[in-house]
Amino acid sequence: MRLLNTLLCLSLTVLTSRATDDTEFADVPKVKHDYQSDVARLRKIVIDSLYSHTDIFLRELVSNANDAVEKLRLTALTDEDLWNGDPLNITIKAVKNEDGKGGHIIISDTGIGMSPEELTTNLGTLAKSGTSEFLAKAEGQTSDGTSSGNLIGAFGLGFYSSFLVADRVTVASIPPKSAKVPEPSQYVFSSSADDASFEIYPDPRGNTLGRGTEVTLFLKPEAVEYLEEEKIIELVNKHSSFSSTFPIYLFTTRTDEVPDEDAVEEEESSQTTSASDATETPVDEDEAIIEEVTEAEESETKEPKPPKMKSVVVEEWTQLNVQPPIWARDPKSVSDSEYTLFFTTFFKDFTKPLAWQHFSGDSGSGVSFKAIVYLPGKIPEEYWQQPLASKSKDVKLMVKRTFITSDLGDHGLPKWASWVKVVIDADDLPLNVSRETLQSNRFLQQLKGIIIKRLIQLFTKIFEEDPEKFREIEGVYGSIFKLGAVEDTKNRDKLAALTRFTTTQRNETTLDQYLENKKKGQRQIFYLAEMGKKPEDLAQSVFVEKLHARGYEVLLLTEPLDEILFGNLRQWKNVPFQDVAKAGLKFGDESEDAKDEKEEQKRLAEKFKPLLEWLKDEAKDIVRDVVISNRLVKSPCAIVAETGGYTANVQKMMAASNAKGNRGGILHEFAMKAKVLEINPRSPLIEGLLRRVKELPSDEDEKDQETEEELQEVASILIDGALVRSGFEVPDSNRFFTRVDRVLRRSLGVSETAPTDETVKPAPPVDPELPLEEEQIPIMPPLDEEDDGKAKVILSEEMKKHVSIEMEEIDDDEYPPVKHDEL
Repeated sequence: MRLLNTLLCLSLTVLTSRATDDTEFADVPKVKHDYQSDVARLRKIVIDSLYSHTDIFLRELVSNANDAVEKLRLTALTDEDLWNGDPLNITIKAVKNEDGKGGHIIISDTGIGMSPEELTTNLGTLAKSGTSEFLAKAEGQTSDGTSSGNLIGAFGLGFYSSFLVADRVTVASIPPKSAKVPEPSQYVFSSSADDASFEIYPDPRGNTLGRGTEVTLFLKPEAVEYLEEEKIIELVNKHSSFSSTFPIYLFTTRTDEVPDEDAVEEEESSQTTSASDATETPVDEDEAIIEEVTEAEESETKEPKPPKMKSVVVEEWTQLNVQPPIWARDPKSVSDSEYTLFFTTFFKDFTKPLAWQHFSGDSGSGVSFKAIVYLPGKIPEEYWQQPLASKSKDVKLMVKRTFITSDLGDHGLPKWASWVKVVIDADDLPLNVSRETLQSNRFLQQLKGIIIKRLIQLFTKIFEEDPEKFREIEGVYGSIFKLGAVEDTKNRDKLAALTRFTTTQRNETTLDQYLENKKKGQRQIFYLAEMGKKPEDLAQSVFVEKLHARGYEVLLLTEPLDEILFGNLRQWKNVPFQDVAKAGLKFGDESEDAKDEKEEQKRLAEKFKPLLEWLKDEAKDIVRDVVISNRLVKSPCAIVAETGGYTANVQKMMAASNAKGNRGGILHEFAMKAKVLEINPRSPLIEGLLRRVKELPSDEDEKDQETEEELQEVASILIDGALVRSGFEVPDSNRFFTRVDRVLRRSLGVSETAPTDETVKPAPPVDPELPLEEEQIPIMPPLDEEDDGKAKVILSEEMKKHVSIEMEEIDDDEYPPVKHDEL
């Protein structure tokens, strides 16, 4: 039994039980026309050039149907006789052949319809467009070629995408009644993909549409997948769910379980028969009747039997575009939950967005638009693997609610913002022959700037109005701000103002807040960078000892991008950056007691001159100079980079990026060796070393070789220790630890020459034979259960106590399937 759901009986286009198959009407007089353009060339352009996916055909036909309905609505504003106010809609119906092989799709609308002459003109010419002609007449063209009508594309071109999936196409159409055509007739356009001509003839079925157009596609064998309801729903949701202001309905069927009314009637009939038989039996009125009721019979009387059920097929029209596009609504009428739900379903991102901005505007080139910019809840891991190779793929460009593309080509977002998710709907945008290939026009050139401007505005607004929210955003996008400030020179200052850093005095600060806290006379922004180190450990560095002791604030940079950012910024609000790991550190108050400072430096230089000269000779392969330090407080010494040299952090970054050691030639070698050893004149260790150096005899005959070697070993350990403490690598780590080993032996009273027992068991003899299969060690541990060939994760018993793994189904795009509640 088949039940027909008649909820939309008068609202929808009347669909006939069979398609307009011209092969069944051989006797109908037909007028044959030759295509104005060569069909072979036409098909080649359509299939090879215009469209890269066959899925696009449904988007084009639905868009054309929307154009026709919109055209009727606009025309009726000046000619009320064309439309009496009945519902305007678009319907889709897939019909499978009875033999199960192939079928056809019917796309209908209740729009303006076409006369036989318009069928010939609009569908028989490749470059002819009824829509374009209508706009030119009804609304006129603006100076830049744009128009305000809610119409899109050329009907003829969109129609020819039908041949991507269909061998043969028929179009039945009838215009509305008007003063010029009081009794219109329904005509059919018919053509095959291989034909060089098409036919126009009266529809033998008569006026089955009432008004509008019905396009029937007889699918190719390889296109039968488009007969499935799920496939049609997927395509409409992807391309057209927001493209029409008019309802889009799909004819669907489902199987329901309902009570079997026939079985109930039979049961009631049998009970009536039994009652009549009992009435006919003679009864002695004087005889008492005693009925015995068993427990089973009593239970049956209390609990009625469940009704018998049967399966029925329910046919109904399901609206696919229930909700209007969220971006077209007033932002005040949209709830946060609606924004979040749209983000999840539209972008297939199941992490809650951190923020969004819903806005509309005019590009200044005559194109008005509405848009929503979303900040995703996280940045994909693959983005950070190669951020400069990332390409934006979630900027969904719509034109009059029809999805056009997410690939903006040369007009795409910069690498630093390629993760942003945007839907932008332009009211009018010139298209090339395909909606997939956009013309290079001014709006597209402006689009990147519009999105970036709104994105930075969103970040700045949260930064100023909601510090707690921005702290959450900074946790996700902190590195993004730095990357953007490096890459985007135009917006560098705006993005750099959003960055935050840990300092020696507080957990986070901006560059502006740092300047508010700088000391009197301070003319630099002090910073120290070491990639991968914790801020609390970096704060203990030898380079910040005196700065911290004197109360100066130092920015602690621990990310690879930090030093690159400061290298690009060079200064902030006319205050230059100063790397405290480099030579030439100035505090800013030296002028207050310049005379005393110079005299003290002169005195120390004279006092430590023997040690400085001796250390220069000992460290000549590692540093270029040895000087008295003004930055050390407790540490005996440190190695700093000269102004043109590489700091330890820069060298680590170069090593991490696989930079070749000789890539800079002479300049690179100079920068690698441009280091200075600074000694702390107040350190007892340095004073002791000075005393020992002074005690060395100057006469060659009086030199003590053993004493000098011991002192050289102490100096080597001191210099290598300074390298390690300053973040550099020692030239020879084996020699360094061998020296440390000897020093430890002496301190423990162990002989330096005492040998270590090096006896070890030798390896077995050589055996070139390969092991047998049963002797091989299994790569994977044995399974507790039989291997069924399905993907699974194998955990040890210990890991099972701490780890729980769930697996979910994903689609071809590696996304979980999305269920649309509205469908």
